[in-house]
Amino acid sequence: MATNASPNPKDGMWAFIAYYLRFCRTQRGLSGEATGRLINASKATVSRIENDVDRLDGQRAALLDKAWETGGVFALLVWYASIGHDPQWLAQYKSFEQRARIIRIFEPLVISGLLQTEEYARGLLTGGGMVDPEPFVVERMERQGVLDRAFVMVLLSEATLRWPVGSPRIMREQLTHVLEVAERPNVVLHVIPQTFETNAYPGLDGGLKLVTGDDFGEVAYTESIGGGRLISSPTEVAEYAILFARISAKALPEHRSKDLITAAMEAFGDDNVAQEHSQRNPGRK
Repeated sequence: MATNASPNPKDGMWAFIAYYLRFCRTQRGLSGEATGRLINASKATVSRIENDVDRLDGQRAALLDKAWETGGVFALLVWYASIGHDPQWLAQYKSFEQRARIIRIFEPLVISGLLQTEEYARGLLTGGGMVDPEPFVVERMERQGVLDRAFVMVLLSEATLRWPVGSPRIMREQLTHVLEVAERPNVVLHVIPQTFETNAYPGLDGGLKLVTGDDFGEVAYTESIGGGRLISSPTEVAEYAILFARISAKALPEHRSKDLITAAMEAFGDDNVAQEHSQRNPGRK
């Protein structure tokens, strides 16, 4: 096993679980390999959990509780950690994203970060009150490298196409970029139309991402105002996979989705660009 120092258990519940797992393992004189056999995981996975790189899920926690007769302590710790807010969840999600084989994304309000142009991202961050958005714009653009490695399925609500960010030019270029990305063979993109036929549907209250990788299985990340939540429990992840399927059932086929994106792009056309120009240069005709 790695000899790295244990995470500080005061950093959060997940850090405490990592710390406590190593404590219990060493107290019993078990190797990482032996502990891995108890939870159907590799020695490397046990090491990552103990270093707070990966997280113990409910199923593996239950196996530990049974093998070590803890009275359900690990399952309870994982439950409490899962329902609370953790400022490290987004960083953890990004780590999974970069190791992903498959990424599924639903966005109800804004264009997904993996599809954003620099100017659109900058407009979003600035509009959100960020004083210096540049480091975050750079980081967001770097994350888009995953489009070269993973299969990506994106569901966008029609509202994401029409909500103005920045200027008509920025929106037109952003939607053009979305269409270009949708042409990649490893990208599937659908739009959920904003109609009474579609009506209200699950997911309108927040975005959802499902990420699958060879070395970590599948995790879900849900977004809301002020934060998000990372879910690694297989049972809970399965529920979010069902939710994603229900949302995707509301979406248009690919060709009709592209037609809707094109229509939204044309709505930010020459007249709007001319209006933007006149607002910037009021003395010119």
